[in-house]
Amino acid sequence: MPGAHPSEIRAILFDKDGTLVDFNRTWFGITMELAHKAANGDADRARALVAAGGYDWEMERFRGGSVVAAGTINDIVDLWHPELTLEEKRERIRAYDDYAVREGSRRAVGIDGLRETLERLAAQGFILGIATNDSEAGARATAEALGLTPLFSVIIGYDSVARAKPHADQLELFSARIGIPASAIAMVGDNGHDLEMAHAAGAGLAVGVLSGNSTLDDLASLSDAILGSIADLPDFLAGRGKALRG
Repeated sequence: MPGAHPSEIRAILFDKDGTLVDFNRTWFGITMELAHKAANGDADRARALVAAGGYDWEMERFRGGSVVAAGTINDIVDLWHPELTLEEKRERIRAYDDYAVREGSRRAVGIDGLRETLERLAAQGFILGIATNDSEAGARATAEALGLTPLFSVIIGYDSVARAKPHADQLELFSARIGIPASAIAMVGDNGHDLEMAHAAGAGLAVGVLSGNSTLDDLASLSDAILGSIADLPDFLAGRGKALRG
């Protein structure tokens, strides 16, 4: 996907976990607690469920693109509870979502330089939004807990649209709500599904960050640029824009 000139980018849509929030520090404990509930207290079974969800016990981190790192609560329930009826799954999804909203916001650890970075981008004139495969309520609660809500014009969860990432729906909704075409939006995320959504929606830039669970190799073929974290984004956009204008 050919990237737009940074000077043409007018809005930035961020993934949440791994991009704005330190994924492993925020979600490992929560995932373990949910797994213990799913395993009825069986510690070995809980560890196996977390591993199935994508946790590498040797590396002590979730793998990029795994069910826990990239999927929705629905995906986790489907993986951990294949025996449940549809109505039982719906009840379990509601219960897990409620827990994730409460604990995900309470335990959220922001990426280093998070507030300063977002404030710089806002001062540069960019409209900012969040698109996450967490629930909308979870994303809003986390933004509020971190004191970031005023910086975001739009907050979108997997349940805000018909189809979650990697489909185009979330970015298209952001575009519609702010009245800016996708070609003038930069999508920033730490997983392949974030960048695949950028491609699907025709985003102007697809920017990968290495602050989450994916490696350089995971993101290279999908990204117009790869940065260490969002802290590098203001200078990247300003520098590229100056170079093009020069």
